[in-house]
Amino acid sequence: MGVLDSIVPQSGGQKRLVESLRNEAYSIVGIFGPTGSGKSLFSLAYGIDSVTSGKFKRFLVIKPVIDVVTGEELTLAKAGEEYLRLVREYIIDVIGSFMDFQKVNELMSSEKLLLADGHYLKGRTFDDTLIFVDDAQHVKLETLLEVIVRLGSRSRLVIAADPIFQTLRGVQQDHVTTLREILLSEANAVVVDLGIEDVVRAGAKTGIRFLLEYILRVRKLTDSESKAYQTIKMHSPDADVITVLDVEEIAKRYGISAEHVPKYLVVVKAGHLGRLVGKGGERVEAIEKELGGRVRGLELDLDLTNYIRAIHPVSWIWKRVKVDLMGSYLAIRVERENLGPLMGQRGSYIRFLDEVTNKLMGLSVRVIPVVSEAEAEARRRSERTSRRRDRGRPGSSGGQQT
Repeated sequence: MGVLDSIVPQSGGQKRLVESLRNEAYSIVGIFGPTGSGKSLFSLAYGIDSVTSGKFKRFLVIKPVIDVVTGEELTLAKAGEEYLRLVREYIIDVIGSFMDFQKVNELMSSEKLLLADGHYLKGRTFDDTLIFVDDAQHVKLETLLEVIVRLGSRSRLVIAADPIFQTLRGVQQDHVTTLREILLSEANAVVVDLGIEDVVRAGAKTGIRFLLEYILRVRKLTDSESKAYQTIKMHSPDADVITVLDVEEIAKRYGISAEHVPKYLVVVKAGHLGRLVGKGGERVEAIEKELGGRVRGLELDLDLTNYIRAIHPVSWIWKRVKVDLMGSYLAIRVERENLGPLMGQRGSYIRFLDEVTNKLMGLSVRVIPVVSEAEAEARRRSERTSRRRDRGRPGSSGGQQT
């Protein structure tokens, strides 16, 4: 049994990742998702199995080493053996629970497992090689293109990156997001998008939540939002208010009335919604009276369905969607029968939601229609009926010959 066989996928996204790695019809596999979602683990396991079984002669790992304090990238030229030691430790840290680290050292000694600095690839060609570029968000576009150029015969490339982290940090001209879009249209490439639901490491989820909270806390408030913030703090002084968003102005641009959306969205720390509202709702009533409109409180967590519930004009639509981060987008999966209520007339609701999300988190919204189980079953019944009808026709393979 290989290393990959010993790792049980914990989510639908991880299952798709394993299937894509094993599908040799694709020469390039792009894996995009947050830290802790299994990108490195499954890719390294697949790579080690590939050279152990003889599928590839070499497994080449390109991993940027970043100083988290200074943000400086350590290169082989600058750090020498220290660079190789850090990359080796990264591999053992990721895969060490599923295989003996001595086996990793043996693969390195036999040069089946190679470590490379992406800065120094010119003039090289990699035949019969599986190349894995991890943390590609820290790799320059020129380096990624150089890796693709150096891909030789009977070789394969796996790229893993975290565009979500880049987007939430407000990184401009994010080349990883662009690369993902390019791979989506390539016939010999497959893109695997992982989201928060695929994150299995508790610390990673905490880190994403902290980053999201930081982004919300530092966003600059408009004059009306600042006034609302001061009013809220006056009536609910013990509520930890993270940010306030003026929803009314955005809603007006899309012809959405005040009865369907709040005037202000107030994001608070988890466990502080009650402090915002008050025991009998007296606090929020006083706030709404002074601000002249409805206030909707939202506790910050990673269940982004609650965000849709708080802000979408259709009160029940949150029950019909699945929401997660995908690439650099807030992805909303919805069954086709509920697409109309989600989108609104001429797309007004989804354009409103897109602008609100962009102002709040710097993310765009992407709607992904999915086939409902009822629709899928109807299709299967139709196909079965069609096959029975075809078999019953004279001259068909299943009918009577004349």
